[in-house]
Formats: sequence, structure tokens, C-alpha cells
Amino acid sequence: MSTANSATKSPSQTGTQLLSGADILVQSLVRHGVDTIFAYPGGCSMPLHQALTRVKDQLRTILPRHEQGGAFAAQGLARSTGKVGVAMATSGPGATNLVTAIADAKLDSIPLVCITGQVPTSVIGSDAFQETPMVEVCRGITKHHYLITDVNDVARIVKEAFLIASTGRPGPVLIDVPKDIQLASCVPDWDCALNLPGYNPAKPMAKPEALRQAVAAIKRAKKPVIYAGGGVILSEASEELRAFVKKTGIPITTTVMGLGAYPGTDELSLDMLGMHGSVYANYAVDQADLLIGLGVRFDDRVTGKLEEFCKHGKIIHVDIDAAEINKNKAAHIPIQSDVKYALAELNKIVEAPEDISDWVAQCKKWKKEYPFSYDKSYPGITQQSAIEKLWQMTAERDPIITVGVGQHQMWAAQFYKFQKPRTWLSSSGLGTMGFGLPAAMGAQAAFPGRLVIDIDGDGSFQMNIQELSTLVCEKLPVKVLLLNNQHLGMVVQWEDRFMKGNRAHTYLGPIDKPEWHGEGDGIGDMDQANRYANFVMIAKGYGCGGAYVERTEDLEGAINEMLDYDGPFILDVAVPYQEHVLPMIPGGMTVKDIILK
Repeated sequence: MSTANSATKSPSQTGTQLLSGADILVQSLVRHGVDTIFAYPGGCSMPLHQALTRVKDQLRTILPRHEQGGAFAAQGLARSTGKVGVAMATSGPGATNLVTAIADAKLDSIPLVCITGQVPTSVIGSDAFQETPMVEVCRGITKHHYLITDVNDVARIVKEAFLIASTGRPGPVLIDVPKDIQLASCVPDWDCALNLPGYNPAKPMAKPEALRQAVAAIKRAKKPVIYAGGGVILSEASEELRAFVKKTGIPITTTVMGLGAYPGTDELSLDMLGMHGSVYANYAVDQADLLIGLGVRFDDRVTGKLEEFCKHGKIIHVDIDAAEINKNKAAHIPIQSDVKYALAELNKIVEAPEDISDWVAQCKKWKKEYPFSYDKSYPGITQQSAIEKLWQMTAERDPIITVGVGQHQMWAAQFYKFQKPRTWLSSSGLGTMGFGLPAAMGAQAAFPGRLVIDIDGDGSFQMNIQELSTLVCEKLPVKVLLLNNQHLGMVVQWEDRFMKGNRAHTYLGPIDKPEWHGEGDGIGDMDQANRYANFVMIAKGYGCGGAYVERTEDLEGAINEMLDYDGPFILDVAVPYQEHVLPMIPGGMTVKDIILK
């Protein structure tokens, strides 16, 4: 029977049917519950795309305008839902365009399956047209990777890929599929046995003795702090975390990845810690006698100088990945476990510390004395005021917020108070500019009726600006709050702080403007006609709505216009480029070196 006729059959009816490798792979996706794939076609993936058309009623194929945009959109779907995101590209340049997003998913532990077309097996290694050795390219940035050389392996490999991507510590898996394997046929064995020697998908469970040690340490602590990270969100442990805080009364700080795991408006929340974290979180961790690390990896942007981080405190470290425990910072009570399980078990037996009222009062005093703040005398719109206003206007609408990378990312983390997990999507470990817009696209595809907002900077935004076309064509009404300072703001900040203000290619406008040399009035030209690029014109060229705002009194009305628009919308907000993200602990330094102004 031809593969064309198989289109009339559901996957459950194909048990004895001869299918092409492409059809087997695509029907495997359907069987794994995939309802959306982001895929860009090319010569070596055309059979796969043909197969996708045969399941269009079950699996939506979204055509990104760049493969990187497609993989980041798959991440947006994965981060906002907890499901495995799926992206696909052709061989050669199509495949290599996925690499940055794959590395990004690896560092942030995002479940992702990336499928790449490959040249036929007979010419692999011959430098054939559009050939790249993707397994070798991605070896260090995937959780696992496959080059399929036998059509009979397709169903098994897809099954394994989804299991590996979604179990244990999640991560990206690559499946490289030569074109001749896509065209070859076999009768698929949907119930095939897996071939994963050494891989244990079962969640590690905390040992009772380790939990009892943790409970005893918590009971004795005088200055405890909870340090929660992305692992809490990945393990769906937010409710258990909240119950743990309620039961113990211990102040809590989160990493950038952990934002939303605990309500940002709660009185025990110390917001985020680290390089651009709150003064009060960094002070609390510095003086803590017990640090309870939950799903964290003691990243350098959190710890600064490692030997000085939480120097006087005991450390409890709970993590699903044994490789993370004692990797950067020695744990006095190491607990390899799924965080959700560990917290659920702790909540059964933990007791509040004997008396930490003075400590809690001290943390609240620091919080009152050193709030996140900004210059409210500035006559125009600052980045912080725009984000704060957006938060005030949208908090009750339960939006999903994505960000690019740079100053705007840190200000969004500081001034948008997240209440729920999976509402904050940020490229945190790799710090990839261009993440925000396509990630929002993926989240919007997963939640078509929900408000999705990309808070972006003009530098980051332009790295995947072509996805505006996808938003319009696929009817994905993402809103973009574009904080436009005409510069690569975070690099400018380092130039100002540590390089005497010498501008080294951080101005994004024409080179004959004084700002190219770090001159000008310190603000930048706010007249839209003199700013580059004209993002409203670009937005409208793609078919999006767009508006420009520069005056504080017009900001609320402009945000309302953006929120009310029926479709994707870019609000271009003119902001100053001399604004710095504070507080700031310079790289490799300690809390004692914190810069406050």
C-alpha cells in the first residue's frame, strides 16, 4: 500500500502497514501527544514536510521565518507548558541554525526534540551539498543525539528521544534523519523495546536519612534562607515550595530561572539574588547560617566569588542531577532527588526553626531600606517605569512574559512581580539575544487565548525580528513592549563602569551620529524621525499594529492601545541609554563590592 493512501488511516490503524520513514517519524510525534511543530523545509527534509501534510488535522505545523526562531518558539511552548517542544530543519545551514537554541535549552534544562534532515547515507562524509555532521556539532550541547541509519529504528528512536528529553533533568535531544531513511519503508513496531543501556528515567527519591538531617538543620537554624531555582518549576514543585515556606516561615530568594515559583509580592519573598539581584537577598544569603538550595546549580552570576558565597552558612542542596551537587559549592547535606518529591516529604516532617523572628525582621528591614528603585525625576520614560506600569496594568490578566537578553531582561526580573510558575520565559544560562520574540510566539501558539507579552530591547529584538511575519501569518497576537535605547545597553553599562565610557561598537544607529563615539546629550534623540530604525514602520510593513511613545503621560494610553489591539503589536518606547541596572555585583566579586548607584 502506498504512503499516500496511508493518509486516510489513523496511527492506530497502521500496525501492519508499510510506511515511509518520514511517515513513521511524523506519526510517532502524534503518538507522543505533539500538537504543534515549528518546522522550516529544505531539500533534505521535504519528505518529512510531505508527511506533516498528511496529519495536518492532528498536528499543526508552524512555519517560522528562521530556523533559530522555530527552535526558540519550541522552547517557548516547552517552558510555558512543561511539554516537550519540537522543532525541525533541513540539513546543512538549516540544521546549524538550530544550534544556538539547542545550546540554550541544554543550559536551562528545557525538554526539546530537534529533528534535522541529513544528506543520504551513501554520501555522508563526502562534503555533499548542504551536509554538516550534526551529531558531532551538537555532541556537547545535547542531552543525547541520534543519526538514524536504518528505517526500522525510527519509531524506537523517537520514543527514546521523548523519554530522554522529558525525564530526569530535562534537556534537548537531536534526531538527524538522512533523506534516504525518510524515503525508505518498513512496517513500524510502535511497541518496540527501548535500547537505553545505563539510562534510568525514574526520578531519584531523597533518602529518608538525608531528609531527617535537613529537618534537624532547619530546626536549629537561626538565620536560614531558601534559595530556589528553575528546578522547582521544571519539577512542578511550586505548590510544595509555597507550603514549605508557610510551614517554616523562612525567607526565600530565587534565581532568574526560579522567578514565579514563589509569589513575588509575598512578604517573605526576597526577590532574586545574584549579580543584579536585590540588596536584601544578597545580604541575607551572605549572613545566613543555613542555605536551602532547591533545584539550583550555584551559577557564577548568583555566587560571584565562590569561596565567599554564603561563607558562614551550612548548605542543603537538593537537585535531581547528581553532577550538580558539590560541582561548584560543597554541600553539607547533599540530597539527590526530584525537588517535588523532596519537598513533599519534607513538608510531612519539617518543623519551623525555634526562633527566627529577629532574622525575619532583619530581612524585612533590609527589604524596606534597599528596594529596587530608579530615578523618578527623569522627565521622559525610563525602562523601569515602563515595566512597572506594564505590571500594574496586566498583573490581573495572568500574562506570559518573555524577554530578550540584556538590561531590559534584568529590569523585567526586578520590576515585574511574578506570581505563578511558567509565566516568565527567559534565556538565563546561555543569555541568547533574540530569544524573546520567538519564545513568545511559541507560548502564544500553546495558549491562543492568553495574553503573551515580549519585553524586549532594540538590540535583542532585531536578532529575530523576521518572526513578526510568522505572528501575522499564523494569527498569533503577541504584544511587544520594545524598550528602545538605540544601544546594546548592558555592554554600554560595562563600558561606563569599567572602561571609562569608551564606546566600542555598542551604538545601533548610523556611524555619523555623535552617540557612535559616546558623545551627544547623554539621552539620545527622542524625535522618532531621527531614531533608527523606525520600528513602527517595520511593524506595519509586516502587518502588525505599532505605536511610538516618548512622554510619560502618554505611556498608559499607549499600553492600553497595545493590549486592546486584535493581533500582534509593537509598542516602541523611547528610553535613555545612560540608565544602568542596579544593584550590581561585578563579575567574580562579592556582596561587599555591590554597586548601589
